[in-house]
Amino acid sequence: MRVSVIGGGRIESEATARAEAVGRELGRRGHTVVCGGLGGTMEAVCRGAKAEGGSTVGILPTERPDDANEYVDVPIATGLGHARNALVPLNGEAVIALAGSHGTLSEIGFAGVYDRPVVGLETHDLPGVDAVETPEAAVDAVEAAVSD
Repeated sequence: MRVSVIGGGRIESEATARAEAVGRELGRRGHTVVCGGLGGTMEAVCRGAKAEGGSTVGILPTERPDDANEYVDVPIATGLGHARNALVPLNGEAVIALAGSHGTLSEIGFAGVYDRPVVGLETHDLPGVDAVETPEAAVDAVEAAVSD
């Protein structure tokens, strides 16, 4: 399945390791990562997915596919800026939310609008976000939510 992974564009080393571990787990299980295609969480999750043979889609805020991080297989240029945040959760069957700020919150909101299940790992404590403790548990939870 396609799983949207959302989180900060600028993150610290612990968050980078967590995002990469989520990507590795998704790649290991054969899921496609959908993300915003730039740096931070997006680059780390794509790097992890690629390390395990997974595939990645980056929905970019810019007009240039070349702006995608080097681990994005399919860059989608939108030219929409932050408005592209609506497209990231729309293109996954479920969402894994990692630590982030306003953009992450907007993507969580759009996930609710599109009725996508949201699993949170070290992210905002919000209604409708199923909090888990590990990358493995995050992938387990999205798989369970989609199979219901």
